[in-house]
Amino acid sequence: MTSLVLLAVVVVVVIWVIGSYNGLVSLKNQVLNGWKQIDVQLKRRHDLIPNLVNTVKGAMDFEKNTLEAVISARNKAVNATGVAGTAKAEGELTQALGRLFALTEAYPQLKATANIGQLQEELTTTENKIGFARQLYNDIATQYNTKQIQFPTNLIAGLAKAAPAELWQIEEAGERAVPNVDLSSNKPTA
Repeated sequence: MTSLVLLAVVVVVVIWVIGSYNGLVSLKNQVLNGWKQIDVQLKRRHDLIPNLVNTVKGAMDFEKNTLEAVISARNKAVNATGVAGTAKAEGELTQALGRLFALTEAYPQLKATANIGQLQEELTTTENKIGFARQLYNDIATQYNTKQIQFPTNLIAGLAKAAPAELWQIEEAGERAVPNVDLSSNKPTA
Protein backbone atom coordinates (compact mmCIF):
# COMPACT_ATOMS: atom_id res chain seq x y z
CA MET A 1 0.00 0.00 0.00
CA THR A 2 2.85 2.40 0.86
CA SER A 3 4.53 1.70 -2.47
CA LEU A 4 1.26 2.52 -4.30
CA VAL A 5 1.01 5.86 -2.52
CA LEU A 6 4.67 6.58 -3.25
CA LEU A 7 4.15 5.63 -6.90
CA ALA A 8 1.07 7.89 -7.10
CA VAL A 9 3.04 10.81 -5.65
CA VAL A 10 5.87 10.26 -8.14
CA VAL A 11 3.38 10.10 -11.03
CA VAL A 12 1.71 13.34 -9.89
CA VAL A 13 5.09 15.09 -9.57
CA VAL A 14 6.19 13.89 -13.03
CA ILE A 15 2.90 15.02 -14.58
CA TRP A 16 3.24 18.40 -12.86
CA VAL A 17 6.86 18.81 -14.09
CA ILE A 18 5.84 17.94 -17.65
CA GLY A 19 2.85 20.30 -17.51
CA SER A 20 4.89 23.16 -16.07
CA TYR A 21 7.68 22.65 -18.59
CA ASN A 22 5.26 22.53 -21.52
CA GLY A 23 3.39 25.57 -20.21
CA LEU A 24 6.58 27.63 -20.09
CA VAL A 25 7.65 26.47 -23.56
CA SER A 26 4.20 27.34 -24.90
CA LEU A 27 4.33 30.84 -23.41
CA LYS A 28 7.87 31.32 -24.70
CA ASN A 29 6.68 30.49 -28.22
CA GLN A 30 3.70 32.82 -27.86
CA VAL A 31 6.08 35.64 -26.89
CA LEU A 32 8.20 34.92 -29.98
CA ASN A 33 5.08 34.86 -32.14
CA GLY A 34 3.89 38.14 -30.62
CA TRP A 35 7.23 39.74 -31.48
CA LYS A 36 7.02 38.41 -35.05
CA GLN A 37 3.55 39.95 -35.39
CA ILE A 38 4.99 43.32 -34.41
CA ASP A 39 7.83 42.75 -36.86
CA VAL A 40 5.39 42.11 -39.73
CA GLN A 41 3.55 45.37 -39.06
CA LEU A 42 6.79 47.33 -38.67
CA LYS A 43 7.99 46.00 -42.03
CA ARG A 44 4.77 47.18 -43.64
CA ARG A 45 5.28 50.58 -42.05
CA HIS A 46 8.88 50.73 -43.23
CA ASP A 47 7.83 49.75 -46.76
CA LEU A 48 5.16 52.49 -46.94
CA ILE A 49 7.45 55.32 -45.85
CA PRO A 50 9.63 55.55 -49.01
CA ASN A 51 6.46 55.73 -51.11
CA LEU A 52 5.17 58.60 -48.99
CA VAL A 53 8.49 60.43 -49.09
CA ASN A 54 8.78 60.03 -52.87
CA THR A 55 5.23 61.26 -53.37
CA VAL A 56 5.84 64.33 -51.21
CA LYS A 57 9.40 65.00 -52.38
CA GLY A 58 8.55 66.93 -55.56
CA ALA A 59 6.20 69.34 -53.86
CA MET A 60 8.37 69.91 -50.81
CA ASP A 61 11.84 70.50 -52.22
CA PHE A 62 12.58 73.20 -49.68
CA GLU A 63 11.56 70.87 -46.79
CA LYS A 64 14.48 68.58 -47.58
CA ASN A 65 15.61 68.36 -43.93
CA THR A 66 12.25 66.92 -42.87
CA LEU A 67 12.32 64.31 -45.64
CA GLU A 68 15.90 63.37 -44.80
CA ALA A 69 14.97 63.05 -41.11
CA VAL A 70 12.14 60.65 -42.00
CA ILE A 71 14.42 58.51 -44.18
CA SER A 72 17.18 58.54 -41.54
CA ALA A 73 14.71 57.55 -38.80
CA ARG A 74 13.27 54.81 -41.04
CA ASN A 75 16.75 53.39 -41.70
CA LYS A 76 17.52 53.36 -37.96
CA ALA A 77 14.21 51.59 -37.29
CA VAL A 78 14.82 48.98 -39.99
CA ASN A 79 18.23 48.17 -38.51
CA ALA A 80 17.19 48.26 -34.84
CA THR A 81 17.50 45.08 -32.80
CA GLY A 82 15.91 43.94 -29.57
CA VAL A 83 12.76 45.21 -27.98
CA ALA A 84 14.27 48.32 -26.35
CA GLY A 85 16.32 49.30 -29.42
CA THR A 86 13.36 48.81 -31.72
CA ALA A 87 11.05 50.76 -29.42
CA LYS A 88 13.50 53.68 -29.31
CA ALA A 89 14.03 53.72 -33.09
CA GLU A 90 10.31 53.40 -33.78
CA GLY A 91 9.62 56.30 -31.42
CA GLU A 92 12.04 58.48 -33.36
CA LEU A 93 10.40 57.41 -36.62
CA THR A 94 6.95 58.23 -35.25
CA GLN A 95 8.13 61.73 -34.35
CA ALA A 96 9.71 62.27 -37.77
CA LEU A 97 6.52 61.11 -39.49
CA GLY A 98 4.50 63.43 -37.27
CA ARG A 99 6.59 66.38 -38.45
CA LEU A 100 6.15 65.27 -42.07
CA PHE A 101 2.38 64.95 -41.67
CA ALA A 102 2.24 68.38 -40.03
CA LEU A 103 4.08 69.86 -43.00
CA THR A 104 1.82 68.17 -45.53
CA GLU A 105 -1.13 69.84 -43.82
CA ALA A 106 0.44 73.22 -44.62
CA TYR A 107 0.49 72.48 -48.35
CA PRO A 108 -3.03 72.46 -49.86
CA GLN A 109 -1.76 70.94 -53.12
CA LEU A 110 -0.36 68.00 -51.14
CA LYS A 111 -3.51 67.54 -49.07
CA ALA A 112 -5.50 67.35 -52.30
CA THR A 113 -3.26 64.59 -53.72
CA ALA A 114 -5.06 61.26 -53.49
CA ASN A 115 -1.81 59.29 -53.21
CA ILE A 116 -0.71 61.16 -50.11
CA GLY A 117 -4.09 60.77 -48.46
CA GLN A 118 -4.12 57.07 -49.25
CA LEU A 119 -0.56 56.56 -47.98
CA GLN A 120 -1.33 58.49 -44.80
CA GLU A 121 -4.44 56.35 -44.27
CA GLU A 122 -2.44 53.16 -44.83
CA LEU A 123 0.20 54.33 -42.37
CA THR A 124 -2.47 55.23 -39.82
CA THR A 125 -4.07 51.80 -40.19
CA THR A 126 -0.66 50.16 -39.87
CA GLU A 127 0.09 52.26 -36.76
CA ASN A 128 -3.13 50.97 -35.20
CA LYS A 129 -2.17 47.37 -36.01
CA ILE A 130 1.27 47.95 -34.52
CA GLY A 131 -0.35 49.29 -31.35
CA PHE A 132 -2.55 46.21 -31.01
CA ALA A 133 0.39 43.90 -31.73
CA ARG A 134 2.50 45.66 -29.06
CA GLN A 135 -0.31 45.31 -26.55
CA LEU A 136 -0.70 41.60 -27.30
CA TYR A 137 3.06 41.09 -27.10
CA ASN A 138 3.29 42.85 -23.73
CA ASP A 139 0.32 40.86 -22.39
CA ILE A 140 1.89 37.54 -23.40
CA ALA A 141 5.38 38.58 -22.25
CA THR A 142 3.99 39.63 -18.87
CA GLN A 143 2.16 36.33 -18.49
CA TYR A 144 5.35 34.45 -19.42
CA ASN A 145 7.48 36.50 -17.02
CA THR A 146 4.98 36.03 -14.20
CA LYS A 147 4.80 32.28 -14.74
CA GLN A 148 8.60 32.01 -14.54
CA ILE A 149 8.78 33.54 -11.09
CA GLN A 150 5.69 31.93 -9.57
CA PHE A 151 6.27 29.08 -7.17
CA PRO A 152 6.49 26.16 -7.89
CA THR A 153 6.87 26.74 -11.67
CA ASN A 154 10.05 28.72 -10.98
CA LEU A 155 11.66 25.39 -10.06
CA ILE A 156 11.20 24.26 -13.66
CA ALA A 157 12.02 27.58 -15.38
CA GLY A 158 15.73 26.81 -15.73
CA LEU A 159 14.97 23.40 -17.17
CA ALA A 160 12.75 25.04 -19.82
CA LYS A 161 15.49 27.64 -20.52
CA ALA A 162 13.01 30.35 -19.64
CA ALA A 163 14.41 33.88 -19.52
CA PRO A 164 12.42 37.04 -18.83
CA ALA A 165 10.98 38.61 -21.98
CA GLU A 166 11.63 42.31 -22.48
CA LEU A 167 8.49 44.44 -22.56
CA TRP A 168 7.83 47.06 -25.23
CA GLN A 169 8.07 50.45 -23.56
CA ILE A 170 7.73 53.97 -24.86
CA GLU A 171 11.23 55.42 -24.98
CA GLU A 172 10.59 58.86 -26.46
CA ALA A 173 9.04 61.59 -24.31
CA GLY A 174 7.23 62.88 -27.40
CA GLU A 175 5.29 59.63 -27.66
CA ARG A 176 4.15 59.98 -24.05
CA ALA A 177 2.89 63.50 -24.59
CA VAL A 178 -0.84 63.94 -24.81
CA PRO A 179 -1.79 65.29 -28.24
CA ASN A 180 -3.22 68.78 -28.22
CA VAL A 181 -6.55 68.75 -30.03
CA ASP A 182 -8.28 72.07 -30.59
CA LEU A 183 -11.78 71.72 -31.96
CA SER A 184 -12.65 75.34 -31.40
CA SER A 185 -13.29 77.50 -34.39
CA ASN A 186 -12.07 81.06 -34.80
CA LYS A 187 -15.15 81.87 -36.87
CA PRO A 188 -17.99 83.58 -35.05
CA THR A 189 -21.14 81.50 -34.96
CA ALA A 190 -24.33 82.91 -36.43
